[in-house]
Amino acid sequence: MNKLLIINASIRNERSYSRKLTQLFVDNWMHKHPEDRFTFRETGLEMIKPINEKWIAGAFAQPETRDEEAQQALQLSDELIRELKENNMYVIGTPMYNWSVPSGLKAYIDQVMRINETWKFRSGKPDGDYVGLLENKKLFILSSRGDTGYGEGEKNEHMNFQTTYLKFIFGIMGVKDITVISLDNEEFGGEIFEHSKQKIFQAINAIE
Repeated sequence: MNKLLIINASIRNERSYSRKLTQLFVDNWMHKHPEDRFTFRETGLEMIKPINEKWIAGAFAQPETRDEEAQQALQLSDELIRELKENNMYVIGTPMYNWSVPSGLKAYIDQVMRINETWKFRSGKPDGDYVGLLENKKLFILSSRGDTGYGEGEKNEHMNFQTTYLKFIFGIMGVKDITVISLDNEEFGGEIFEHSKQKIFQAINAIE
């Protein structure tokens, strides 16, 4: 049985196309794998608390030395990391905001990108050699974007700090099996966007 963590990042609700993508994914997966289990994490409509100085001090301290204040500062981080460890598949639905990810998703990443929990230095000291601690995980990135040309080898690839960033960050944490499905041309609307939707919806429905 698979356990799937669904992460939504859009600040929009009914008008969000990244949410439509994750819902389509969930519906398709439930139909094909009714025995699997889902956990839903919101980073767009509900605030993810940003990290602060107390968080950093607690995260870099040895667990046995953390006082009550440090433990409280890390409480949300502990919960989010526990979700990552307990689930073996992740699905992130995110729009592109200013060529990157929404601030709520960035706050989520800051909470879970934590030394000796989701990654570590191989030697135990800062050495530039990062080891991911999330093993045997699968990630689907379902992105929506207003423009086009952000894919590998395309004209705007150098401006894509959305899916490339997510692939890099989760790769550092040990997730190597990553699939990216992107819905482009939302701002164009009309026939070109309908064609993009049809293509991407078919790709999601084809996932086994």
